[in-house]
Amino acid sequence: MSAATLPPTQFALRSAAGVGLSEGAPEFGAPAGFEKQAGNIRVLQYSKNGLYLAWATPDSVKVIDAKSLETVQELVIKDVMEIDFSPKGTFLSTWQRQMKTEDGSHKNMGIYEVQTGELLTSFSQKSQNNWNVQWTDDEAYCARMVSNEVHFWEPKNLTKTPFTKLRQEGMSQFSLSPGKSGTVAVFFGERKGAPAVVRIYSITNFAAPLANKSFFKADRVQMIWNQLGTNVLVWTTTDHDKTGKSYYGETNLYYLAVAGNFDCRVPIDGLIHDVAWAPASKDFVVIHGQMPNPKTTLFDHRANSVHEFGRDARNTIRWNPQGRILVLAGFGNLAGNMDFWDCKSLQKIASVSARDTTACEWSPDGRHILTATLSPRLRVDNGYKIWHYTGTLVHTEEINELYQVNWRPDVPESYPIRSSLSPAPKPTANTSAAAAAAKPVPARVGAYRPPQARGTPAPSLFADANASTSSSTASSATAASNDAALTKAALKNKKKRENAKKNKDTNENGAPASTPIAGTPGSGSNSPARSSTPRPNSNNNTSNNTNNNNNNNNNNSSSSNSSKKAQNGAQQPGSSSGSSSSQMTETEKKIRNVTKKLKQIHELKEKQAAGEPLELTQVQKITAEAALLKELEALKV
Repeated sequence: MSAATLPPTQFALRSAAGVGLSEGAPEFGAPAGFEKQAGNIRVLQYSKNGLYLAWATPDSVKVIDAKSLETVQELVIKDVMEIDFSPKGTFLSTWQRQMKTEDGSHKNMGIYEVQTGELLTSFSQKSQNNWNVQWTDDEAYCARMVSNEVHFWEPKNLTKTPFTKLRQEGMSQFSLSPGKSGTVAVFFGERKGAPAVVRIYSITNFAAPLANKSFFKADRVQMIWNQLGTNVLVWTTTDHDKTGKSYYGETNLYYLAVAGNFDCRVPIDGLIHDVAWAPASKDFVVIHGQMPNPKTTLFDHRANSVHEFGRDARNTIRWNPQGRILVLAGFGNLAGNMDFWDCKSLQKIASVSARDTTACEWSPDGRHILTATLSPRLRVDNGYKIWHYTGTLVHTEEINELYQVNWRPDVPESYPIRSSLSPAPKPTANTSAAAAAAKPVPARVGAYRPPQARGTPAPSLFADANASTSSSTASSATAASNDAALTKAALKNKKKRENAKKNKDTNENGAPASTPIAGTPGSGSNSPARSSTPRPNSNNNTSNNTNNNNNNNNNNSSSSNSSKKAQNGAQQPGSSSGSSSSQMTETEKKIRNVTKKLKQIHELKEKQAAGEPLELTQVQKITAEAALLKELEALKV
């Protein structure tokens, strides 16, 4: 089926200006017959089958047909903060902030029939987290937790008492399975030294669990079902990592089959960042390990590792609805890079950068993925971008204070993908204009330096590893700009050093033959090899300045040093260290600095060989060793 014959896609967005609708590729325009809804829109929601679109204003909740755009229902309910549909769109749930009443009986959560607008039942629900009831896919049952009980209703009897209850002491979470299995998974935390437990029951029979798994190190869990509802992954988390390896607690992953014939712990390394089942329900992908290089692994239906996607800074997994294309991305506090993988050949298709992305969702056609920068997470550069799976940016639009954007759901069978992947479409006109007007990425200007250290030479430990490979021509070209950046005091000290050097040259030409010249071979502590070792003396700079300012007394101090050497048989340590650096030539100073860097690299390599972890700047420093050795050979010629 060609792209031209595919059913049109649609997405809705909510911003400070109101609600907007747009068609997907290739048109990307507002559908005919839709009038943009202005005003304060609190929330926007499609039904799970894509039949309806609803939004809430401060005064009402409006439901329209997502295809014909005609109004289906308008419920006069004030101050609704959350809305959600049942799987088939038959029922609509709403939630308001709970108000204090004398008897405390404010029922702020209601369930309405969409077609008639009738309120079927209402509950008192204080927390906004997990506020809604859970439904089975066929809408045969809905359930909500009350203390240590899970109450189940049949839709035709929502106004009556629950038809059944699951009572278990210590139960803190539950999750209904999708698909046709009709099961419920419940979680019990650790109590009095007993391990945490996840049990799976049939909704029609709570006498004995279908499956059971116990484990330690679980303060809370996230239960991730495959689409068929035949298997569930239990992602456990602790608040604290007792091993001290992570600030984010400790995580584990367990696999349970509803049939009860298989369960295991999934073999992962370190912290879990994301988990996602493939749409076919047979395999799943996990991103696990320590940042900035976690591992991404594909597991089969028996939790065996099948393929490694490599190590990179990724924390988000998105399968396209057909299960053919996989996106691995690094959002949030990461750089925003996205990798597109063909899961048939397990080959990477493309990599793109989607900086500042806070939301990401595949189109139902499985060919396009939407990334968005939303407020209030980020209040600047709000807008959305639509990418083709070949990495081509197809459409983009900037929208001030964009709060939400979602595709209209549809069944994957409406958009079959051929065995050979289709080429990228032509980008829209506004995409080309946006690319031309795009803000340039700021160039890296070096490491941060505190104000009091700016304008002074950087310590060699924090010098950029690439600086050692730069030519002497580039260094001389930047000398003038460095002088301009120096503070008044630093410039004064520089002039003093230059004057001292001139005086030194004069003294060397007229000095007695017995006066030792700094930096000559065999001159003890002034040799480059020994000078490369930094002395633990905090007053070195002061002594150097003093010696430079009193250079006329050098001959007297040299005579004194010679007499001491004659008396003791060796030169006294530190007797000429104050003037050694000022008496060295520029080439000898460079040799000393390069030798010092090579010694530091040698120490870092010993640490690395011993298994100690190194920082990124230290690893970069090691890579500069070859260039430093080459520079040292050139200086010694």
